[in-house]
Amino acid sequence: MTLKLFELVGTDPARPFSPYCWRTRMALAHKGLCAETIPWCFTEKDAIAPHGSERVPVLLDGETSVVDSWTIANYLEDKYPDRPSLFGGEGGRAMARMLNWWGDVTVIGGMSPMIVADIPLNLKPVDAAYFRKSREVRFGKPLEEVVAGRDKAVEGFRKSLDPLRLTLKTQSYLGGGQPNYADYIVFGGFQWARVVSPFKLLGEDDPVYAWRERLLDAFDGMARKSPGFAV
Repeated sequence: MTLKLFELVGTDPARPFSPYCWRTRMALAHKGLCAETIPWCFTEKDAIAPHGSERVPVLLDGETSVVDSWTIANYLEDKYPDRPSLFGGEGGRAMARMLNWWGDVTVIGGMSPMIVADIPLNLKPVDAAYFRKSREVRFGKPLEEVVAGRDKAVEGFRKSLDPLRLTLKTQSYLGGGQPNYADYIVFGGFQWARVVSPFKLLGEDDPVYAWRERLLDAFDGMARKSPGFAV
């Protein structure tokens, strides 16, 4: 049965950019599963409302609807146990749960104030207006003011990645010798930034940059082949 995945896009349907959708994309590839992409935009909430969600990713597996990237990862692990494991056992799943929060709060939350003003440039006018209004309410200021100090703020963001950087000094991936869902959690944020913004979040001499490069090349370069900025 064909899997289907609602993914967030802007003006280019071939340029999915949600960090959470990228977590799911990488998880599907890890499992060796293919999903038909259903492009979705911010103002198309009616399209996914029947599946009990207001945001993507939404995975359809036959008559089953699965929403939220973490829930989808667990569904894929349990529904397709004969395929490569995303977690490497229950201990790995438990640790990935903590990293899921760290990825949301530190990685996505940390980079968002530096790239948020670039996102509307990738959207259709109606979606750009929705995005700007909702995010300016969230930040309490115009998006241009949010990113105004990013050249200095990026230093603090890079420092916040020390737990990842120190780990990568002794192993190639968070998953060890090979990537697993822990890597995809964090990578999703960096792929999001790469797709929507030309702002350089990482120095090229950073072990995190090298790790990101390896994941861009994973699965026959799936993420690298997706249109993005050379940052």
